[in-house]
Amino acid sequence: MSRISRRQIYIGGIVQGVGFRPFVYKLAQELSLHGYVLNSSAGVTVEVEGADWELECFVRRLRDETPPLAQIEDVVIQTLAPAGYSSFVIRGSVDEPGRLAPVSPDVSTCDDCLRDFRSDGNRRHGYPFTNCTNCGPRYTITRKIPYDRPLTTMACFAMCEKCLAEYEDPADRRFHAQPNACPSCGPALTLMLRDHLEAPLTFDGGLSEIRAVRQMLQQGRIVAIKGLGGFHLACDASNGQAVGALRERKKRSDKPFAIMVPDATSAERLCFVSEAARVALESARRPIVILPRRADAPGFPEALAPGNNTLGIMLPYTPLHYLLFSDSVDQPPAFSALVMTSGNISEEPIVTGNREAARRLHRIADAFLFHNRDIHTRVDDSVVRVFEEKERVLRRSRGYAPFPIALSFPVAEILACGAELKNTFCLTKEHHAFLSQHIGDLENYETLVFFQETLTRMQDLFRIEPKAVAYDLHPMYLSTKLALEMKDVEKIGVQHHHAHVASCMAENGITGKVIGVAFDGTGFGTDGKIWGGEFLVADFAGFERRAHFRYISLAGGDAAVREPWRLGLSYLMDTFGERAESLDLPVWRHVPAKKVATVRAMIERGINTVETSACGRLFDAVASIAGLRHEVNFEAQAAIQLEAIAVQGLEEQYPFEISDGEAWQIDMRPAIESIVRDVLAGRPASYIAALFHNTVAAIVVEVCRRLRAAEGLDRVCLSGGTFQNLYLLERAVAGLRSSGFEVFLHSKVPPNDGGISLGQAVIANARLWGGPPGPPPTPSSACP
Repeated sequence: MSRISRRQIYIGGIVQGVGFRPFVYKLAQELSLHGYVLNSSAGVTVEVEGADWELECFVRRLRDETPPLAQIEDVVIQTLAPAGYSSFVIRGSVDEPGRLAPVSPDVSTCDDCLRDFRSDGNRRHGYPFTNCTNCGPRYTITRKIPYDRPLTTMACFAMCEKCLAEYEDPADRRFHAQPNACPSCGPALTLMLRDHLEAPLTFDGGLSEIRAVRQMLQQGRIVAIKGLGGFHLACDASNGQAVGALRERKKRSDKPFAIMVPDATSAERLCFVSEAARVALESARRPIVILPRRADAPGFPEALAPGNNTLGIMLPYTPLHYLLFSDSVDQPPAFSALVMTSGNISEEPIVTGNREAARRLHRIADAFLFHNRDIHTRVDDSVVRVFEEKERVLRRSRGYAPFPIALSFPVAEILACGAELKNTFCLTKEHHAFLSQHIGDLENYETLVFFQETLTRMQDLFRIEPKAVAYDLHPMYLSTKLALEMKDVEKIGVQHHHAHVASCMAENGITGKVIGVAFDGTGFGTDGKIWGGEFLVADFAGFERRAHFRYISLAGGDAAVREPWRLGLSYLMDTFGERAESLDLPVWRHVPAKKVATVRAMIERGINTVETSACGRLFDAVASIAGLRHEVNFEAQAAIQLEAIAVQGLEEQYPFEISDGEAWQIDMRPAIESIVRDVLAGRPASYIAALFHNTVAAIVVEVCRRLRAAEGLDRVCLSGGTFQNLYLLERAVAGLRSSGFEVFLHSKVPPNDGGISLGQAVIANARLWGGPPGPPPTPSSACP
C-alpha cells in the first residue's frame, strides 16, 4: 500500500477570478485526492493528500494545465504530516492581512458564452450580461480581495436556482463563476430618451432594449451605452452626419474616433491587418488596435480620423456589444462599424454611473442605455499598435490593468505619481509594479478626483502602504503637488526623461548602464529648461545628460504647443535671423502679421519664453514650415500628420551638426535651411516629411555610435512619446541594429508618459537602497 503524504501548496499570480479553484477541484477529483482549496488575499492555498506519485502528478499538472486566463508567478510547496481528509472541497475564502494577490483584468466574452446568448432556445439568449469562469467582468466589479461574489458589485444579485446549480456543479463551466447571472436573477437594462432622464430608473429590459438602440443608431442618433468600465458614446460610423454631430457635441474637433467592427474579417475590409494585429484584435484583452487604412476601403466619412492614414479598431468584448450588431450568428450585422468613443466630455474621465451619465452627457446623447450592475472602478479602452509583429501598448487600461509588471529585483512599497499628460500612477511591492489604468491628463478637478479614488482603491486592493513617493520635477504638475502634500513618506523627485529610460529598462529586465534615448514633447530638466530630445547614459541610480537637441525658444508656453507656427518661427529665426519672415513660406500666409510680430518680439526679448530641446516640438516646427499644420487641437496632431504623409522608399536625409561640449548639442539649423529650400522649390510635403524622419533616425544612430566609442556601451533603450511614430521607430531601430547595437523597446508599458510612473518607481527604489542621496535639485525657473 502506498504511503500517504500531505502537501500544502501556495500559488501566487493571477489565480483568482480565472477559474483556478474549480480547476484544482476537478484535478483533485480526477486523481482521487483529498483535501481542500481556497482563495486567500495572497492567492490560492491548496492542501492535498494522497500517494507520493499522485501528489507529484498533481503538482506537475497544476503547473502545466492551468486555466487559460491564469498566470502563475510562484508556487511554494511544503510537505506536512497527513491530516486524514476524507474528501476534496472548496473552502470559504480567507483574508490574510498584508498579503497580496493580483486581481484579474476584465476579460472579453468567450466563444462558449457567445454561443449561449446568440442561440435561440438557450435560457440566456439575448442576455447582455452572460459570462462564465473564463470571461466577463473582474477588476471593474471587484471591491476587495479575496475575489468572491459578496466582495463584488454582483453581491446585490442573488442567484436563481438554475444559476446556483451551475455555480455549485464542478462539471459546469460556471462552477464558482462569481458574476454568474441570467435574465431571471441578474442585471438588466433600461433605455431612456434624453427628454425623460428625470423619471425613475426601472431595470427590467434586455434584448428588446438593445434592438431599440440598434434602430436608433440606424436612424443616425447618438446613444450613450453603459458598458464594462464606463459609458461609450455610439453612433453609426458610416453616417457622416451622425459622426459630425458627435464631434460637435463632444467638442472633439479632429482627434480620431475609435470604431468597433463585428469581427476581424470586417477589420480587414477597412485596414491592413497583419497576423500579429489579428492576434491582438481577437485576444481576450480586446484593445483598440491602430491599423493602417486601405486606400480601397469602403467609404467612411473623413471625420472619423481626419488627416490620418490609420484607424483605431476594436472588436466586441461584451455580450451587449455583440448584440448591438445582431441577435444571432444567422443575422447579418446591422452595421459595418460603430463609433464607440469614451463617454465623457473631452479631457474628463469616462463616466460610470447612471445618474452621472444623465447629468454630464445629456447634451451629447439622444438616448441612454443604462444597466444596474455597478462599475466599481472606471476603466477606459486600451490602445495598442503592432511593430515588428509584436503588440506595443500605447494606452494601458481595460484588459491589462491591474495586472502587474514583473520586476527582476525586489522593490520597496512606493507610490510613483507619474506625469501630467496620459497619467498613470504606479504602486510597487515585492517583485511587482502595479500600474493604474489610464487616468488621463491631470489638468482638471474631475481627473484629479479619478486619480485619488483609484489610488485609494488600489492601495486597499493590494495592501500597499507607500514608504516613499516619487514625483516629476515639474513644479506645476498636479501629480507633483499631490506628492509633495503627502504626509509621513519620503519624497523623491525624478527627472522626466531619466524616468522614461528607466521604465524601458525595468520592463526589459535591465539593471546595468544603458544609452537612453528619450524623445518627447516636454519634460522639466535639471537646468530649469524644457527637455525632450535627450541622450542619457543611465541606470536606476542616476544619469548623465550626454547629448540633446540645441535649445530654441518656446514662446508663450502652452500656446506654442497649440500653435506649431510659433515653433516654426523660432526655428526659422534661429536659422535665418532677420531674414526669416522674408522667406515666401506658407506659414506667413496663414498667420496674421500682427500676431507673428508679437511672437517675434517675445522671442527676441525673452518675454514669456522658455528654452526647449524637445524633439516633439521640432516635429511641430517642421510640420508648420512645410505648410502642413499651423494649429492643433489635440496633442501631437501635427507630428501624427507629418508621419502620415511621409512617403516610403526614400533614403536621403537632411544635414545636421553635432557640437562638442559637456553635453553635445545637435544643431538642426542645416536641416531647417534645407527644408526651407525644398519648400521654396515646391517639393511636396510628403517628400520633406520622409527626409526629415530619416534625419532624426540618422541622428539617433550617429549620437549612439559616438557614445559607444566614449562609454563602451552597446545597449540602447528608446522611450518617449515620439517613438510612437512607427516611421521613425522603424528607421532608428534598423540603423542601430545594423551598427551592432542591442535595442530595447517598450511593449507592456506605454513609451509615452503613460509609462513614466514605472520609471519613477524603480529610480526611487534605487535611491532608497543606496543610490545618490536625495532628489536632484528642483530648479526655480519659470515653466510653461
